[in-house]
Amino acid sequence: MTMHTFRYGETEINHLKKRDRKLGAAITEIGMIERDVIPDLFTALVASVASQQISAKAAETVWRRMEERLGTITPSSIAGATPEEIQQCGMSMRKAGYIKGIGEAVTNGSLDLAGLHELSDDDVIARLSALSGVGIWTAEMLLIFSMERPDVLSWGDLAIRRGMMQLYGKSSIDRAAFERYRKRYSPYGSVASLYLWEISHR
Repeated sequence: MTMHTFRYGETEINHLKKRDRKLGAAITEIGMIERDVIPDLFTALVASVASQQISAKAAETVWRRMEERLGTITPSSIAGATPEEIQQCGMSMRKAGYIKGIGEAVTNGSLDLAGLHELSDDDVIARLSALSGVGIWTAEMLLIFSMERPDVLSWGDLAIRRGMMQLYGKSSIDRAAFERYRKRYSPYGSVASLYLWEISHR
């Protein structure tokens, strides 16, 4: 699986520091964050479905078994496998069905992965979350950790909301407050997301 880390630098950091004093102080304290990006969208999509609701270590094992059993993970290798073969890599039959469905959608042309790069964030989310087994949150994570879109802040991500509550000393965050912060961080919400995750784990 080819990876590199999410690319950002002074431009994004300076913007966030200028727009939000508290986030700026946290960025200074934490320093640069390295998060892996899987640039191949099909690989990222299959890996994200395979790793739902299991630990990172278990997800690595499942991925390794898939490569051993099916060879390189491509739309045709997934579409050509039976749901049972995918399931035997260490997942539920339901999840195996979702993964096979993604392989079939790409091979039969109903999902044009290359074309997603031409679409807005909202349209990418709509297109991906129409697939069985892919929700809005998964689509948002693909926007950040595969497509490296710069301005994604996920309301559905509990750790991001927890990071905000810790950063601003709040006991809860409603949608209106979340949207105010989102506008403040824009157009670099994805970098803000990296720091809010880090803050939520402290």
